[in-house]
Amino acid sequence: MDYQKVFGCILLALGVAVIGWTLLSSYNIFTGQSFLPAFFEIPEGAVSAGGTTQDIQAQVQQMIGEQLQGLLPANSITQFFNLMVWSMLAFILIFGGTQISTIGIKLIKNK
Repeated sequence: MDYQKVFGCILLALGVAVIGWTLLSSYNIFTGQSFLPAFFEIPEGAVSAGGTTQDIQAQVQQMIGEQLQGLLPANSITQFFNLMVWSMLAFILIFGGTQISTIGIKLIKNK
């Protein structure tokens, strides 16, 4: 029994499983069957302490927020950032699964 080939087959299966899980998770997220992981969140009800400069900044932020609500849906920016982070993570997982599978294939071919 050649342990090198057995270990190569295990690595090949592990790499394909990582790639398959990542693709399935991405498909479920993009079709809305599962929730997007929340890497970023907007804190609700942030209150500024007293002071004229901070009051003016709070009023400007409130006015900008009211204007942006008409253009963009609520939490669309954080959803976009969460989607970008998930896409980068999925790319890293698929790349890692490919490398693991490549090592497994080399071990199977090596004699």
